[in-house]
Amino acid sequence: MGKMTMTPMERVMAAINGRDFDVFPAINPTSVAIAKSMEVSGVYFPSAHLNVIEMAELAAVGHDYFGFDSAAPYFSVHLEAAALGAQVDWNDAANTPVVTKKPMRRVDDFSLPPSFLHRSEFQKLLKAIGILKNKYKGKVPVIGKVVGPWTLAYNLYGVENLVLDTILEPEKTKELIRELSLVPLEFAKAQFDAGADMITWADHVTSDLVSASIYEEFLLPIHIKAAQTLQSRGPVILHICGNVMDRLDCIARTGFSLFHMDSRNNISAAVKQLSASITLTGCINNPVTLAQGTPATVREEVEANLKSGIRLISPECALPSSVPGENLKQLVETVHRFSPGKTPGSLLS
Repeated sequence: MGKMTMTPMERVMAAINGRDFDVFPAINPTSVAIAKSMEVSGVYFPSAHLNVIEMAELAAVGHDYFGFDSAAPYFSVHLEAAALGAQVDWNDAANTPVVTKKPMRRVDDFSLPPSFLHRSEFQKLLKAIGILKNKYKGKVPVIGKVVGPWTLAYNLYGVENLVLDTILEPEKTKELIRELSLVPLEFAKAQFDAGADMITWADHVTSDLVSASIYEEFLLPIHIKAAQTLQSRGPVILHICGNVMDRLDCIARTGFSLFHMDSRNNISAAVKQLSASITLTGCINNPVTLAQGTPATVREEVEANLKSGIRLISPECALPSSVPGENLKQLVETVHRFSPGKTPGSLLS
């Protein structure tokens, strides 16, 4: 391990803001709750998705046991959809939740309910954030999370329906996205008020689903507004799964503080293109390196990411429960071996 002289909060904020820091941070913008996390905490899915105390306890394992420089209590992308009328099967400890029935049948078949933040699903996450904030007392950043309007529309209306209606009903689709955007905007504000130090904004507008031009036309204005609205409160991390090389220019224009990037991208090229406008975090492969690899292969990939210029290392997305605990520990331990003056490219120890 490198010489650690800063708190996780100091380290992470310094890395985000371009200041000097002691060792590279390892953060979790999305869930790192795995089977080992449940064993350590005695808290298991599905109840941890909706039980306030269990949510906070499971989230704390990411920092307290695995050593991440952050804690994040939102473990799926389904909370908002469930609160807004989708039927969700929260599944079990080995499987992720799924939407089993969507409440929308047409693109104009949605009306945002009044006082939606008072619904229990929203309130439970806010309370879990407050518990973690009180536990860490500003020394460990608590990362909240919201599902952006594009992903929320997938969960309420369906991927195929939404993508088709960008062609058949473009103006109605834009209006739906604008209305749905009020949910993450208000939920993010409430999470900051509850004690979140930063927020992950998850919007899965990836190249395997929609074109860069659709992103630019339908969603980029929403992202720009979100960054302008929220970032006086704290950093916001844009999360998009998959290959986004054809829309990096759009991502650079969002104004978000960070972009949480998938390993399927050309990491070195993305760093060169984006480093002047947005900080990158990622990009450790989940299904292969973390779930199926060994500590040695995890170490190699972490070092490759540091060499490429990633300042905040993280898994590329929410982890499957099957990830071995030793692989997750190796990720953090490898990251913390290096400082800006001592990287894998200059000296290995």
